[in-house]
Amino acid sequence: MINYENTDFEDNDFIDDENVDKNMNINEEKSNATRFISAYNVIDQTLRSVYNFKRNMTFSDVIRKAVSLNSVIRRYEDKLIDYARLRNAIIHNSSDEVIIAEPHIEVVEEMERIANLVSKPPLVINSIQRKDILTIDSNLPIKKAIELFGVSGFKALPVYENNKIIGNATPARVIGVLGNALHEGNDLEKFVQNTPIKQILEENDAEIYYCVRGENLTVQEALDLFYHNRKLSTILITKSGSVFDRITILLTVSDIMDLSKIVEDYE
Repeated sequence: MINYENTDFEDNDFIDDENVDKNMNINEEKSNATRFISAYNVIDQTLRSVYNFKRNMTFSDVIRKAVSLNSVIRRYEDKLIDYARLRNAIIHNSSDEVIIAEPHIEVVEEMERIANLVSKPPLVINSIQRKDILTIDSNLPIKKAIELFGVSGFKALPVYENNKIIGNATPARVIGVLGNALHEGNDLEKFVQNTPIKQILEENDAEIYYCVRGENLTVQEALDLFYHNRKLSTILITKSGSVFDRITILLTVSDIMDLSKIVEDYE
C-alpha cells in the first residue's frame, strides 16, 4: 500500500479521495474527478518513492525527470504534463457546489491505466510467450555454433561452463571474429574447427552485450535496459537472476516491439 502522509506536493498539493468527495459534494460512488485524482496521486507518489525524487518537486518536474528512467513515462510524457494542468483545474478551480472541470471517462480510464503500469508493472515472465532456448557448452567448436545458428535461426546462444552462464554467442560476434581471422591470414576451416566458442567471448561482455536478470524483471525494466544500452543484444532471465540458474526466458532486440505493445495494450 502506498503511503501518502507527510508529503509536500508544492503547487500540486495531494488531496485524497475522501476529501475530494467531501469538497466537491459528490453523491456518486466515485466521480470521474475522484478517480482521476486518485490515479494522479498513485503516479506521483510511486515515482517519488521509486526514484527518490525531492519532495518539493512539482508533478510536472517529476514527470520530466522520470522520462530518462522509466519507459512508461517516456511514452506518456506529453499527456501526463497536460493531465497535470487538468488536475490543477479540478482542484484549484472547484468549490463545494460546482466542479469546474470534470474529466471525460476516456481520460480517466487512460490515467488509471498509466497509474497501474507505473505502480504495478507487468512482469516479463507473465507477458511474453516463452520460446525455445538453445544453450551451448563453452568447448563447442565455432563451426558447430555456426551450424546451429543456420539450422535453428536463433539470434543468441547462451554459453554455459560447469553449469554457469559465462557468455552469449551471437551471429554478429561470430562474423566479427571470422573477419579478424581472415584479416590475419588464418585458415578459416581449421580455425572454426579447432577454436572453442569460449575463446571468442570477452570478460566484459556481461552488462554490455548481454545481461542476466531474475523473473521479477518487469516489462518496463526490460525496455529501459535496451533503451539505456544500445549495445545490449540479449537479456537472459533466470529464476533468481543467478548465472547458475537455468534460463527461462531469453529476450533479444527483436522483442522490443512486443514489449512496447504490452505497455500500449495494458489494462
